[in-house]
Amino acid sequence: MGSTSILGGSNPQGLHSVFVYGSLLADDVVRVLLKRVPESSPAVLNGFHRFSIKGRVYPAILPLENKKVIGKVLSGITAPEIAILDTFEDVEYERRIVEVSLMEWKQAHMNDFIKMTMGFMEELELPESKPRVATYESFYQQTGDSSPMS
Repeated sequence: MGSTSILGGSNPQGLHSVFVYGSLLADDVVRVLLKRVPESSPAVLNGFHRFSIKGRVYPAILPLENKKVIGKVLSGITAPEIAILDTFEDVEYERRIVEVSLMEWKQAHMNDFIKMTMGFMEELELPESKPRVATYESFYQQTGDSSPMS
C-alpha cells in the first residue's frame, strides 16, 4: 500500500496518471483491484524518500531533500478507479499532486527499479518468513539437544 500520488490532475477524457511505489508496482495487485493492468512507465519522484514502516508490509514516502523514489506511473486511470485505489490505501494515506520524471528503460535505472522491487517483495514476505525461520531453529535445537553427536 503506501501513498499513491495523483499528478497533474486529469486530461480532457477525465483520465488520471498515478505514481505508485509500493504494492501497486505489482501488476497482479493492480489487476485484482482494477480488473485490468493499465499502461505504465517507470518514473522517479524527486525530493522524497521511501521508508519501511515497522510492523507493516508496505512502505511510505516522505518529503526529503536530495532523495528520490523510484516507481512507476499508471496511465489512463478513471475516477472510479481512483476511488478504488484510495479505498485500498491505509488510513495514514494522503493523496497529493506531485511532479515526476518519466524514465527511459536505461540499464542504470532498470537496476535501481529491480533493486527497489526486490526490496519491496522482501518486505512483503517478511512477516511470514520470520516465524518460519524461528520454527525451523527451535526444531533443530530440540533435535540437536536430544540426539548425541555422531
